Amino acid sequence: MDVQDSLKKSIIDALKIEGLSLTLEDIVIEVSKDKSFGDYSTNTAMKYAKKVGKSPIELANSLISNFHNENVSKLEVAGPGFINFFLKSDSILDVVPTILEQDTDYGRGETKNKKVNIEFVSANPTGDLHVGHARGAAVGDSLARILSFDGYDVTKEYYINDAGNQIDNLALSLIGRYRELLGLDFTLPEDGYHGEDIIEIAKDLKNEYGDKLLEREDCMSFFKKEGIKRELDKINEVLDSYDVHFDVYTSELDIRKDHAVEKEIEYLKPHCYIDEGATYLKTTDYLDDKDRVIVKSDGAYTYFLPDIVYHLNKLSRGYDLLIDVLGSDHHGYISRLKSALMIHGYSKDILEVSMIQMVRFMKDGQEVKASKRTGNAITMKELIDEVGKDAARYYFTMRSGSVHFDFDLDQAVRQNASNPVYYAEYAHARATSVLNLAKEKGLEPDNTGLYLKEDIELSLLKTLSLFPKVVKDASKDRAPYKITNYIQDVSEEVHQFYTKCKIIDLDNVNVSKSRLSLVKCAKIVLRNAFNLIGVTPMDKM
Repeated sequence: MDVQDSLKKSIIDALKIEGLSLTLEDIVIEVSKDKSFGDYSTNTAMKYAKKVGKSPIELANSLISNFHNENVSKLEVAGPGFINFFLKSDSILDVVPTILEQDTDYGRGETKNKKVNIEFVSANPTGDLHVGHARGAAVGDSLARILSFDGYDVTKEYYINDAGNQIDNLALSLIGRYRELLGLDFTLPEDGYHGEDIIEIAKDLKNEYGDKLLEREDCMSFFKKEGIKRELDKINEVLDSYDVHFDVYTSELDIRKDHAVEKEIEYLKPHCYIDEGATYLKTTDYLDDKDRVIVKSDGAYTYFLPDIVYHLNKLSRGYDLLIDVLGSDHHGYISRLKSALMIHGYSKDILEVSMIQMVRFMKDGQEVKASKRTGNAITMKELIDEVGKDAARYYFTMRSGSVHFDFDLDQAVRQNASNPVYYAEYAHARATSVLNLAKEKGLEPDNTGLYLKEDIELSLLKTLSLFPKVVKDASKDRAPYKITNYIQDVSEEVHQFYTKCKIIDLDNVNVSKSRLSLVKCAKIVLRNAFNLIGVTPMDKM
């Protein structure tokens, strides 16, 4: 049990005397920023004073009287009822062997026995991924990594929209370009696709099959199938370079098999009505602000209907929770989809949606709105080529996906401390370099940290001890940015420690060995944290 959980347990035991029964999650422990206020503090007395009929100060004093913990040397009440904890000098050192022993498992949560499906990206296979997909991929994949590390059984899923008008237009666009390459008259559909990728696929098909494709009886379905496959291959190639890989690909065509959509219409009939020929689902009976059309007056299905079927399909596979990572233009979609699942008897909490806002890109102090190459939207591949996979993922996870932010393309490639990615990567590389140099000089970590006494050393240790809590919080709040912010905090303290303390000192071997243990701990925590946001820790820079 780490120091914070130990403190929480002692608080819970003390509160039982007051008639309160709490869990570890109910207690908040904060690291004190000012050492004069102790090592840790809690607002527990202020939070629960009313429940026991006492003032916060009275409850705080009672807690102190009933508090027992061998790690604590002194407690004091501060302000309106905060309790400050002063730890014994050697208690914080226990984190050193804990980190070194657990290594890649340090920070890992207990198995939850809960299956979670996270769907993200799910771009239509009709063109290149853009930077909005890049942000969604960074957030979605990082969230999956965090939840998995916290003990959930996580499946990452990509939904292929391979049915409907957009796929018809893909095929017709390919046929048009193929005819053009053959020197035949051609047209492109009004809502067709005009990107270079369509021209390249048409060229590949001509090179592979010659001029015979238009003679095929299944010409339209062939171009559909080939277009989808080749666009998906291209999408996956880019995602692979971004270190994003999916466990499951689900086809909309497969979802529609066995008349699943028609069966759903029958199931929903008691919850529907007809207005001007269109079929409305009464989602206002649940969470929605207005009822939604599921079948248009011409008999065509809205996107909403197969999406209901798709989410029911996911739930039929035994998931306890569905998480969709969607663009901000889907905000109005959440309530209607939750309502549809509630009609089937599911809780509204069976589905969570993380919204991803668009990003504004800046270069030379000016907004960059289009690709230099095509004049159209910047593609995900272009972004990776410009700043690299690690910088892109780091920047996209620095803030909540639900907020707008400016991505400074110049800053992201700078090789100095003004670039947060470089600053963090350099902390890991610095730790690696120090450990390698010490080994060359015959010095190894003592694996205890016994001689760590300086304020910066103990401060860094306390920050490293927070990692399991940060993982839990990032998992609970579905907030990858909490991991990235934590990496910045650790990196800052690593650089301060490096500046203030002589790590390799052959005249003080015992101190050096303890400091090397601290360096090794910092490297482990940084590596584990980097892995959670899909950033590769650098050993050399």
